[in-house]
Amino acid sequence: MEWWWRLYWGLVVIIMMEGGSHAEGGEVTYDGRSLIIDGKRQMLFSGSIHYPRSTPEMWPSLIAKAKKGGLDVIQTYVFWNLHEPQPGQVSQILSLSLSLSLSLSLSLSLSHMWGFCVAQYDFSGRYDLVRFIKEIQAQGLYACLRIGPFIESEWNYGGFPFWLHDVPGIVYRSNNKPFKFYMQNFTTKIVNLMKSEGLYASQGGPIILSQIENEYQNVEAAFHEKGPPYVRWAAKMAVGLQTGVPWIMCKQTDAPDPVINTCNGMRCGETFGGPNSPNKPSLWTENWTSFYQVYGQKPYIRSAEDIAFHVALFIARNGSYVNYYMYHGGTNFGRTSSAYIITAYYDQAPLDEYGLKRQPKWGHLKDLHAAIKLCSTTLLQGVRTNYSLGQHQEAIVFQEEIGGCAAFLINHDGNNITVQFQNISLKLLPKSISILPDCKNIAFNSAKVNTKYNDRIITLAQTFDSTDSWEEFKDEIVNFEDTSLKSNGLLEHTNTTKDKSDYLWYTIRLEHNFSSTEAVLHVQSLAHVAHAFLNNIYIGSANGSFTTKNFTMDIPFMVKDGINNISILSVMVGLQDSGAFLERKKTGLTTVTIQGDNNKFYNLTNYEWGYKIGLLGEELQIYREENVGDVVWRESGISTNQTLTWYKIFFDAPKGDDPVALNLSSMGKGEAWVNGQSIGRYWISFHDYQGNSSQILYHVPRSFLKTGENLLVLLEENGGNPLQISLNTVSIINVQKDSSDDQLVSSFEDYIEMESYRYS
Repeated sequence: MEWWWRLYWGLVVIIMMEGGSHAEGGEVTYDGRSLIIDGKRQMLFSGSIHYPRSTPEMWPSLIAKAKKGGLDVIQTYVFWNLHEPQPGQVSQILSLSLSLSLSLSLSLSLSHMWGFCVAQYDFSGRYDLVRFIKEIQAQGLYACLRIGPFIESEWNYGGFPFWLHDVPGIVYRSNNKPFKFYMQNFTTKIVNLMKSEGLYASQGGPIILSQIENEYQNVEAAFHEKGPPYVRWAAKMAVGLQTGVPWIMCKQTDAPDPVINTCNGMRCGETFGGPNSPNKPSLWTENWTSFYQVYGQKPYIRSAEDIAFHVALFIARNGSYVNYYMYHGGTNFGRTSSAYIITAYYDQAPLDEYGLKRQPKWGHLKDLHAAIKLCSTTLLQGVRTNYSLGQHQEAIVFQEEIGGCAAFLINHDGNNITVQFQNISLKLLPKSISILPDCKNIAFNSAKVNTKYNDRIITLAQTFDSTDSWEEFKDEIVNFEDTSLKSNGLLEHTNTTKDKSDYLWYTIRLEHNFSSTEAVLHVQSLAHVAHAFLNNIYIGSANGSFTTKNFTMDIPFMVKDGINNISILSVMVGLQDSGAFLERKKTGLTTVTIQGDNNKFYNLTNYEWGYKIGLLGEELQIYREENVGDVVWRESGISTNQTLTWYKIFFDAPKGDDPVALNLSSMGKGEAWVNGQSIGRYWISFHDYQGNSSQILYHVPRSFLKTGENLLVLLEENGGNPLQISLNTVSIINVQKDSSDDQLVSSFEDYIEMESYRYS
């Protein structure tokens, strides 16, 4: 590369990446080439950062790092179940013949409606969507608001509030009047909230795109004739809200005009069939920088080179908007993750769970963005021509009528290849794309990483090995006489708990009349975990996995003479986040039998059972400092490897500003709270068939901490040792490494199979 080209390249990078750009609102339109903002074509790079998966104190830093990494847009879902946890008060209107005409000529007979909602919304703290969007605006970036309101996103129940389940006659995501009523109500609420704050680009705000629905085509066929009308209704309803900016539908090839259909996946440059109209631009709403991770599974590590290759290919094939999903994944605090999803979310993204740069991914993509921005005018205004450079090599050239020329030289082969391009001999690296912003000089090659690698450093800050510092409380084992809810048969789990707790006790009282004291308890369950107790004594557990829809538990036990109490604690680890007919999904125990010796068999399934929702410690909220005195804690030493035991300890915050994490590798399964705020579920004891364990580090945001006297509370379900827990700080350090050191710990095909399973 000529010295002058090096200087030019360096100056452009400095100007672009060190704060020279500023996104301003204006009219947003589009044509077949790109989004057009305030009359100017735009080449846009975007990154997903979800506001509830981090904290307001983290937002400025995350957004600043995204901007410095060359992003123009921050994309987020809107989380319905966080914002509308209760449906509000409903006035029953049953006999009026009057009809209510909703917007867009959707007519609902009031005789078929159950009333008007006066919902109680929550936009506080981590749920403060307006504050998040305004922080994006303050840093000069655009926003893409994916309202959904179904979001999937490995989020509990796909983002739906569970109270929807109890709306009479409802069928989610279908041409169903009750569902459309509530969906429109929430979508309108969010749009009006954004309008009231002047946050749409048409008002001078940062929001340039909104999304309605989410990957609906994955399930549309299941709804038969109710699917296509719902798609048309959703598009018409959204457009009718008059945001002044375009609407999109991802993975929806039949998205009705003027809604833009977009691509999700890792290889949209290869797989996307393109927009469904020549008047719509080619947009990529989810470029998966890694993949979601389930308990007992190692992370999928997608290399920086592979991401860069597919972004460059998408741009070369007329793409003009690429969003990284996720750019920062963050943390699934509390009970927000969907079934079997770990607490850390997309930790392998360019910004890791703690908001630290993951190199070389962050830096390599920054260089890619800068190279494309060097020639973005030519890409958006020039004429595209494809040339063959060999059997597996091609050139895609953009030429302006006067002046500008830009080229992408693509080598699909796994070997080094030398090609001739415009009388220049150029070496192409294996499986790579070279970007020539002037058709002469290579400014970027997707397979050549110039960014230094880094590693995460975990530094011990404090151990919790003093038995005198811990206190414990053993939760109650619920027996039949302790319950007020009873039923002749096994109740469905989540319909009983309403997802207010992961836990539901099933308990039965039996008088011993077996021919022997030896028996086997057999349980079939559609929940995720079951713990069994006989006469208040733990006798065993079993669990399912992400790829199983049920599990069985067979436990030998000894029966005593007289009355025996069998108590089974059914446990959910998040609700399903995807698939058709979520409202019909069943969970919990389905069969309970006892097999005695001499072939005596007792089917208890339709006996009278007692039920209790949740645990006593949950009900009393003993994880909050103001409530810890509501139970008696044992102070003189603690026991380990116990079931259903609460542990608490006070600790000081580590000095400095580095992120903080708890190492829970010595624990089993449960949930952790710091100063009353849940840092999520843990399930260390889950192992897959290869013996892989799960996540052991759990993020404690600095904003959750005080300088001293921080309360840590653990709920341990099935055995652990708190004395081996440690508090750590997290930092990064540059290391000597090359791309050959990166190993895919799971194949991409494994994840495609997982995706297919989710919708089955």
